[in-house]
Amino acid sequence: MTALGGTFAVPKPILGMLHLGGDTPADRLAQALEEARIMAGEGIDGLVVENYFGDAGDVERVLERLLALDLGPRIGINVLHDDARAFALARRYPVAFLQIDSICGHLPPDRDAAFAETLAADRAGTGALLFGGVRFKYQPVLSGRSEAEDLRLGAARCDALVVTSDATGQETDPAKIRRFRAATGGRLPLLVGAGMTEANAAAQLALADGAIVGSWLKEGHVDKGRVAPAHVARFMAAVRRARAEAA
Repeated sequence: MTALGGTFAVPKPILGMLHLGGDTPADRLAQALEEARIMAGEGIDGLVVENYFGDAGDVERVLERLLALDLGPRIGINVLHDDARAFALARRYPVAFLQIDSICGHLPPDRDAAFAETLAADRAGTGALLFGGVRFKYQPVLSGRSEAEDLRLGAARCDALVVTSDATGQETDPAKIRRFRAATGGRLPLLVGAGMTEANAAAQLALADGAIVGSWLKEGHVDKGRVAPAHVARFMAAVRRARAEAA
């Protein structure tokens, strides 16, 4: 897909999540940098700095240090619950992409038009790619439209769609990935946003154009764990096999 191919050097890129765990800002920075080095060393293609446990200030501190280290993976951000801060950071720092968990379907019709207008203006103000969720885990569905209608609108608002099932760590339903592909006519990249493991990587990547991976790379395969080098190594070995088989 053109949008991803112009940013990532390999097909089916894998983006690793930095959830910013830790008790203090200093702890969160140190842990994020350690986890980034582990993932970069195993060939992860991109890193998503997200305030899952930290806050927006932590995102900026980690982002600034990561960009200076130049570890290899492309760097992106997801500032949960604060799209304006995310775009402000994208204007201030040379991030490759932003993730926003919901870009369509989560608002009632009387609020959606203003949201779309603001999103378009913010998107025009940065060169970063936008990866957007539709019917994303934990997000409400308030649009009153069909899934296919939300997908067609969402596709016009981003550079790649992110698809999940209902929860963190839950495998993304292959039928849902196929519906997303059908609704957008294959014109936009699809990223699996949850539940990819070394066991299902080949099957999921056969349907999608890349993935965002967090919990599976951690101790205990849970979001509260720290990134485990062995988990990352096994996962990326499965990804490389899947890429080789698809070539």
